[in-house]
Amino acid sequence: MLCDECKKRNAVVHMTKSINGVKEEINLCEVCAKGREGGGIEHHFSIPNFLAGLLESNIHPQININYQSGGSCQRCGTSFNQFKQRGRLGCDECYEVFREKITPLIRRVHGSTGHIGKVPQRTGGTIKLKRQVKQLKVKLKEAIEREAFEEAAKIRDEIKGIEKEINEV
Repeated sequence: MLCDECKKRNAVVHMTKSINGVKEEINLCEVCAKGREGGGIEHHFSIPNFLAGLLESNIHPQININYQSGGSCQRCGTSFNQFKQRGRLGCDECYEVFREKITPLIRRVHGSTGHIGKVPQRTGGTIKLKRQVKQLKVKLKEAIEREAFEEAAKIRDEIKGIEKEINEV
């Protein structure tokens, strides 16, 4: 695809601008993108800049965390400012040391703070069924605690059916 401005070089920057529902797409070569006034295009994208931008942006008006203070990791010596500059923590203990500060970032990037993992397609069926049984057992326990015995019986039967399906595989 050729640059929309010079019509000579290949476009490497693709910008989309939306104003009042009107969408405008511009494809520029590197030379034209750099020369464009107010383009605000950085030459190199870096993970540390991306993370720092997320950390310093307004996560929520009610949350006001002072990212400048906060010591360093006892094991590796990494400070929070070093994490912001490098875009990675120094060791596994850093996750605990900086938990309060990185939890909003992790939630914002991943949507949650718990790791679920990926399941391979071939063996995924059994693993998914086992996860479903685990979730149903939690629901069963809650139903028993609430003394909702009819609901508990339905959940129990569902668990038995899934466990039978797992054993057949």
